[in-house]
Amino acid sequence: MEDLIPDSAVENPEGWAARGSGQGTDGAAVTVAEDATALPDTDADPLDENGGYTLDWPDTGDNADVLAGVDPVENDDEEEIAFETFEDQIPPLPEGSEEKITRELVLVFPTDNSLFPERDEFLDRFKALSTVRELDDNDNQAVLAAQAREDDELLQRLLRIYGYYDGQVIRTTGNVDPATDADLDRPAVRFDIIPGQRYRVGAVDLGSLDSAIADYDDLRASYEVFPGDYLDLDVIENEQFDLDTALGESGYPFAAIEAPELLVDHDRQEGDVTMEVAPGGKYAFGQITSNLPRFMSGKHLSDIAQFEPGETYQRSLEMDLRRAILATGIVGSVELTPVETAAPSGDQPGVVDIAVEMTEAPLRTVAGSIGYGTEEGFKLEGSWEHRNLFPPEGSFKVRGILGTKEQLLGATLRKNNFHGRDRALSVDAYVSTIDYDAYDAQTASLIGTFEKTSTLLLQKPFSWSVGLELVATRERARRSDRSFAPYREYFIGAVPLYAQIDTSDDLLDPTEGFRASAKVSPEIAQTIGTQFFYSRNQADFSYYQSLGESNKVVLAGRARVANIMGAPLSGIAPSRRLYAGGGGSVRGYGYREIGPRNTAGDPTGGRSLVEMSLEARIKTGLMDGALGIVPFIDAGTVGEDDVPSFRNIQWGAGVGARYLTGFGPLRLDVAFPLNPGPEDGWVAVYVALGQAF
Repeated sequence: MEDLIPDSAVENPEGWAARGSGQGTDGAAVTVAEDATALPDTDADPLDENGGYTLDWPDTGDNADVLAGVDPVENDDEEEIAFETFEDQIPPLPEGSEEKITRELVLVFPTDNSLFPERDEFLDRFKALSTVRELDDNDNQAVLAAQAREDDELLQRLLRIYGYYDGQVIRTTGNVDPATDADLDRPAVRFDIIPGQRYRVGAVDLGSLDSAIADYDDLRASYEVFPGDYLDLDVIENEQFDLDTALGESGYPFAAIEAPELLVDHDRQEGDVTMEVAPGGKYAFGQITSNLPRFMSGKHLSDIAQFEPGETYQRSLEMDLRRAILATGIVGSVELTPVETAAPSGDQPGVVDIAVEMTEAPLRTVAGSIGYGTEEGFKLEGSWEHRNLFPPEGSFKVRGILGTKEQLLGATLRKNNFHGRDRALSVDAYVSTIDYDAYDAQTASLIGTFEKTSTLLLQKPFSWSVGLELVATRERARRSDRSFAPYREYFIGAVPLYAQIDTSDDLLDPTEGFRASAKVSPEIAQTIGTQFFYSRNQADFSYYQSLGESNKVVLAGRARVANIMGAPLSGIAPSRRLYAGGGGSVRGYGYREIGPRNTAGDPTGGRSLVEMSLEARIKTGLMDGALGIVPFIDAGTVGEDDVPSFRNIQWGAGVGARYLTGFGPLRLDVAFPLNPGPEDGWVAVYVALGQAF
């Protein structure tokens, strides 16, 4: 303590304090040299070199050597300090071409189409599945964002389908700038598609397909997925069905194929395909067996089948037999099963029988219809049918017509698939009375026909028939004073022949293709002790053309030319002459009202005929698309000579309505004659099932 506070400070504290201020007790100045405890002068000039301190500056005096060994910091201009930016780590999006899907949705693809050649197909699939597009006109930002996330996942899946496993989808949601497009002042979504590198197929493992030694090359070629191909999940899946079809068509009824699996290697940018295939042995057809032999025997099924025992098994022929059995109309359900009866041995194929399991359909049918025409009046038709009264496929039908101008009672026996596929033998007998303006007729007829024609399930490109017709008819024509001449009896024998080529796409409502047919019927007629030989001939052609992909408009046209050669008009029974007019002929005119007339204005029929029709079948979209309208124009003429003439063509036009049902269109036509005769009405109405032609 003595060193810090000396006794003199205690004895004279003011003097000791004065010494701290730089003055002695007597007021004299005190220097550091005189007393080391002295403090520097606080009044010294701060810019003075020593600032009142006795310590020299570092760069002078003895202290300069202390800092001499410290190197100064140098600025290296060649290695400037660099700072990372977002643009370096996340490069800006490449320029692309926009596809505006909706007001809320825009997709952006690479401008260079070679970077993503699947763009169009990709875009179509996205449009069909997009949640944002499906729920268009959404002003809620949160809902739109949720939809955008779903579409983001969809786009990622679609990229993988086409093999772009490194692809990127950049999603941007927000409000569209109203300055860009005033109509888009609403929440919107933008997807930038960056496909990246497309992966390729690596290894392809098809299980034990190589056990089909004789057919391996063809079978492997049918599965068109090879190493080095671009990876496409659609192709991998579709080619599975192609290989399955090839196995079924090459004699392998028991072949088994598992779903393909894909192992993606991102390092190789390849996908390895594995699909387990077990051919199961090669076979040939054996016999056909039936679980209902009395209803439809195996022998009859063999007549229907398009294969013979010993031929290499083909699945398509098995399925064809199934369709043919259903087409009979007497079977409710059918299942075909290959059953092994002999195993393959070496190079020899095995044998499989085709076991047919059937159930009977309802066999009795009662049907009826009613129609009206302004010239034909009302017509009520009814029938009763047993479709397998005489097995196999022997049907018996009774029918009747009760109408204003026609009455009929008839019976028909028909054997379908008669000694061959799609062949039918029918015998039809009927009696009828007819009361037309042109003539009255009381007729009995017996007609036998052997034919090969189309059915609703199996439409044939080529149909034909040959028949024998015996007719006894008692007829009278109307005189000029509108009274009837005496009855004349005609006994007629005819051999009608028919052939048709049909390339249309539907029997009841065609939209594409054409039909061309010809009828020739050599006939012999005897009346009042005189015989006449003549030939009744007719050619028909119709054409159908759809405008657009959805068949909303179909143009349809037809032409008919007919004549009777070899006999005068008086030698031909009035009921077998040629007439025109009516719902299936020239609309706007009465049934059979076009042609030569007597002085009383009644039609007498002729020996030549020409008809033409053109109509547009337009779907309106009304009633869920079931209602359509059909504007049409028809023309026709009938002459007394056997060479058609165009001197007296009569025209009709109008509009119709079509209601599409499950079994064909229901037709209502309203037509007007454009150049009517004195006996023709001003309008005609027709109601029927099916198109006019």
